[in-house]
Amino acid sequence: MKTGIYLLLLSEICVEISKAGTKPRSPKNEKENNLMERNKNINISEEWHYHKNTSKPSEERGLEDFTLYNFTEKTANFGFNLYRKIAMTHDNNVIISPLSVSALMTAYMLAAKGETHRQIVKGLNLHAFKDRMDHHHLPALFKQLKDNITMNEELILVQVDFQNFTQAKSVINQNINKRTKGKIPQLFEELDRHNKLLLVDYIIFKGKWVYPFNSKFTEIETFHINKYRSVKVPMMFKSDKVNSTFDENLRCTVIKLPYKGKAHMLIVIPEKEGDYISLEDHLTAELVESWLGNMKARKVDISFPKFKLEQKYKMKKLLHALGIKNLFTRTADLSHLTHEGYVAVSQVVQKAVIEVDEEGTEATAASGSEITAFTVPPVIKVDQPFLFMIFEETFKTLLFIGRVVDPTEM
Repeated sequence: MKTGIYLLLLSEICVEISKAGTKPRSPKNEKENNLMERNKNINISEEWHYHKNTSKPSEERGLEDFTLYNFTEKTANFGFNLYRKIAMTHDNNVIISPLSVSALMTAYMLAAKGETHRQIVKGLNLHAFKDRMDHHHLPALFKQLKDNITMNEELILVQVDFQNFTQAKSVINQNINKRTKGKIPQLFEELDRHNKLLLVDYIIFKGKWVYPFNSKFTEIETFHINKYRSVKVPMMFKSDKVNSTFDENLRCTVIKLPYKGKAHMLIVIPEKEGDYISLEDHLTAELVESWLGNMKARKVDISFPKFKLEQKYKMKKLLHALGIKNLFTRTADLSHLTHEGYVAVSQVVQKAVIEVDEEGTEATAASGSEITAFTVPPVIKVDQPFLFMIFEETFKTLLFIGRVVDPTEM
């Protein structure tokens, strides 16, 4: 039996490139090679490497307080803001990776100038550090973050000839399907006939529950979606010592289920059925930190549903709502990225799949609260909609955040 977690998130950015008076190149003998050829003129990883090698020591540039700890806190709050924008327009299950989106936006922040740069910095909640955002320090931070998270991350720039857009769609989908080992076979449902620069980012996170659920105790039980609707789900069970707390102000139970290594899942269960919506309004990095700081370990009986989620979101309007607008217009200034005429991002798409079972997870893809640690009941039964988050513990990095309203629906 497969064990543990295998989380894959795949997101892509289509960048529309146009040059005044220049027609797309389409010689027949070059089409096949261009479909999957790595772009040699615009390579973010090489650009970062170049700037990193020429950077000065951080103490010379006054970067001593710009660390991964406060950087990941700011990007976590960006993730919570992005999650709220999605949750406002979706009544069903939600799963996103804030880390993936913030990494992509940071790549464009490094490429941007002027108002485009300012909007991205503010949208990412990094404006307090705006005088310290440069091409030297951030790549080093991301490398350190990457080295401290059990994941593999790639940024792939693929130059595609969209004159034969049907073939391009097929080749791209086949390539992504292969790279994700069949987890995401059809990311692109439609493509247009414009020349595009395609940026693909996928993250793989592997791990195992420290204390697995025993499949012998899994039984079919009732999960209450709301007052009027319920479904039957496989409910896992275990009796174990668990770190937990109860938030007196927000009236919710928070439990922490650790993965082997340095990651954990936080499960947030509202006291009243349906109150997960009001909980979402209060999510911040500071609130999560207060939950973790007030947890105590005690033995409890936990019933937790098995579930699988699969969600795909177009992020353009969501990022617009967070103030990142110029990036998607012809006024976008990405002159650090390319001098090839006008460049604008046409869309940001993210797809995530998560499956939680007894052994772990297999997937692709309010401050000032009064908190007490001893009011958690000895029995915790997660039989109503709940929120979950997956964190890397070293730098408190928010990897995934989601909501389960109906465990039986994808």
